[in-house]
Amino acid sequence: MPAANRIVDTVAAITAPLAEALGLELVDVEYRKEGGRWFLRVFIDKPGGITHEDCGVVSERLGRVLDEKNLIPNAYFLEVSSPGVERPLKKPADYVRFIGRKAEVVTRSPVNGRRKFTGRIVTAGEGTVRLAVDGSEVDIPYGVIGRARLVFDW
Repeated sequence: MPAANRIVDTVAAITAPLAEALGLELVDVEYRKEGGRWFLRVFIDKPGGITHEDCGVVSERLGRVLDEKNLIPNAYFLEVSSPGVERPLKKPADYVRFIGRKAEVVTRSPVNGRRKFTGRIVTAGEGTVRLAVDGSEVDIPYGVIGRARLVFDW
C-alpha cells in the first residue's frame, strides 16, 4: 500500500471516532500533493450541515493528535470542511440517508452495458443501490461502484 494510502487510512481511523464524539460524520479523507505542497483534507458532515465552529474544533483536535503522533513525514496543510452539496457517497449508509436524492454513480465494470448512471436513489439494501434512471430502475452492486456523489438540482 503506498504511503499516501496508509496516511489516509490512519487519519480516517483517528478522525472517525473524534468526529462521532462531536455528533459529526467523517465523510472522506484526502492526502495529495498539489503544486509542490501536501494537503490533508478531511470532510465532515451532520444532518442539517456543519458550521465553521465544527470544522475548527475538528481541525484543532485532529491537528493536536497528528502532531503528537508525528504520523505524516512531510509538511502539510490540514483543511477540515464540508463535503459540499455534491458530497461523495462512500458507504451503504450514505445511500440510505439520501434516498430520494439525485446521484451520479460510476462503476468500475459495466452494469446493463453502461458504467455511468445519473438518477434518483430509490432504495439502498444489503448489497445494492437502486437508481431510477431514464424512466427505468437499475440495481447497482456496491462492489462495482468506483465513485459516486450526490447531484445538486439547480
